[in-house]
Amino acid sequence: MTDTGHPRRWFILGILNLSLILVVASVSSLNLSLPSIQQALGASAADLIWINAAYALVFAAFLLPAGALGDRFGRKGALLAGLVVFVVGALLGSTADTAGQLIAFRALMGVGAAFAMPATLSILTAVFPADERDKAIAVWAGFAGAGGAIGILSAGILLEYFWWGSVFFVNVPIVVTALALVAAFVPTSRDTQGHRLDPVGSLLSAVGLAALVFGLIQGPEYGWTDPLVLGGFVGAVVLLTSWVAFERRQEQPMLDPGLFRIPRFGLAALALGSSFAVMFGMFFGLAQFLQFVLGYSPLGAAVRIMPFALSMLAIAPRGPALAARFGSGRVIGGGMLVTALGCVVMVLLTGDSGYGHVIVGVLLVSSGMALGFPTATAAIVGSLPLDKAGVASAVNDTTREVGAAVGIALLGSLLSAGYRRGLGDALDQLPAEMAEIARDSVGAALVVAQRAPAGVGEQIAATARDAFASGYSLAMAAGAVLLTVTGLLVIGRWPAD
Repeated sequence: MTDTGHPRRWFILGILNLSLILVVASVSSLNLSLPSIQQALGASAADLIWINAAYALVFAAFLLPAGALGDRFGRKGALLAGLVVFVVGALLGSTADTAGQLIAFRALMGVGAAFAMPATLSILTAVFPADERDKAIAVWAGFAGAGGAIGILSAGILLEYFWWGSVFFVNVPIVVTALALVAAFVPTSRDTQGHRLDPVGSLLSAVGLAALVFGLIQGPEYGWTDPLVLGGFVGAVVLLTSWVAFERRQEQPMLDPGLFRIPRFGLAALALGSSFAVMFGMFFGLAQFLQFVLGYSPLGAAVRIMPFALSMLAIAPRGPALAARFGSGRVIGGGMLVTALGCVVMVLLTGDSGYGHVIVGVLLVSSGMALGFPTATAAIVGSLPLDKAGVASAVNDTTREVGAAVGIALLGSLLSAGYRRGLGDALDQLPAEMAEIARDSVGAALVVAQRAPAGVGEQIAATARDAFASGYSLAMAAGAVLLTVTGLLVIGRWPAD
């Protein structure tokens, strides 16, 4: 590749973004499908958690090793292999008869996604010249952020007209198209220095990240002091500390831990992780707020989340020009402060709020993230040589996935705690068994309300909606604090451009 870049680089970017959306949308689309899956497969609450978690856990665990393998043996091959594994998992998932089968097939999809997602960004860095690379990364980051909302919309449409498995089966024709386009038009690239593979480092990082994500996911369900949860965190600390010690002794480490001491690299990774934590925590609660509190159908809720995606796609390409004018640190940190302002708007939601209130918060959150995502991604990728583009891309993606797990676990647990606190003694008039069911979730409370006597049922439903809004406010307040502190840290500590 010359300094002018690949002649079809913008068309190639479109192909890479198609592959990227498949991976990102697969995370968000499932959240809207869980009630249908529960009914069809008779899944328990624990089953639903693992149907959702298996993909995220395996995805996060395999990202760094997959990025290193792509660097070593060819990024196009990694993308093609990842798409094939992903579509096999999706096809099998659409025909699953039990929750256990679906958990296994979701894990298989996570393996495919781990190979495909870093390959898209590392190929991008290879086909674009330096003067266009930041703009291309901004477009990529816009689609990465918008993919979550696109996944929710597609799931809403499919569930309106088809069976739950259509959410998985729809990937098949899209992946087949992507495979054909990648094979025909996407060039390959690899590490020209011939660096050796690092199987020990790969194993330590994969199992350590898996243990960390396991603890984060299981914490809200089992309790943060549960032996399994604590074991996950202890295992993560031991394994990741061992990984750092091992990598620091290697002449050619898969990923040098010292890179996180580079301000641009470390601060950008922190900003991405924090932002994704808040974004996925927001989506986790927002889909429920729109359905249970405002009363929209799954499709109606999905359509009303779409402005998030449109805002991301419109604003993200403007990030590089703003970074060149004001500095990368100010754009990343300023974007986080705008996102924090959107979270503050969400904090003010009540059971009587309308969609107009929601959309103001959604647009502020998406606008701030659209500014920060591409600039932070460009900083991470730009901190490593092109030969290490796969590992740099995997670090970028790993911070996103771990951030997403943190957001769903921590903000989700705050939402649940705030909901239960908001209920107060309103359920004391119910039989103990029904009251316990209603305290589990706002959806369960609304079902209980339908079965209660007319006057009592209406009161319970109104109280549950107000309590959920209170819990969501608590979660968004925590998100606003996290983003404000991190944003100010980035602005204050970012080196001069």
